[in-house]
Amino acid sequence: MPYFLHQVSYTPETWSLLIANPQDRMDAVRAPIEKLGGRIQTGFFAFGEFDLAVITEMPDNVSAAAIAMAFAGGGAVKSLKTTPLMTTAEALDALKKASMCGYRPITAAARAASS
Repeated sequence: MPYFLHQVSYTPETWSLLIANPQDRMDAVRAPIEKLGGRIQTGFFAFGEFDLAVITEMPDNVSAAAIAMAFAGGGAVKSLKTTPLMTTAEALDALKKASMCGYRPITAAARAASS
């Protein structure tokens, strides 16, 4: 199954509610993710641009988009970024395919013409 990185920033109201009633939000999102056929690999609270980073395995892009839409539509987050991830083996396969696809950048023709 494909992996996805979900980066979430909470609203100030959400932070106020969590401070008043601390809770593990991984438990809150686990069931909806599993209902879509996915599972949480790992999750971290963070500080900086994003407050939470969650890596999921989802069956497909549509399911990953669905959970991202549910997160965004719930009103507890001010921003959300979902990034598809590849394993190292998948990245190596992509690199091999890139080397064999025959693409020639315009800069290659320009360099050849100026030589």
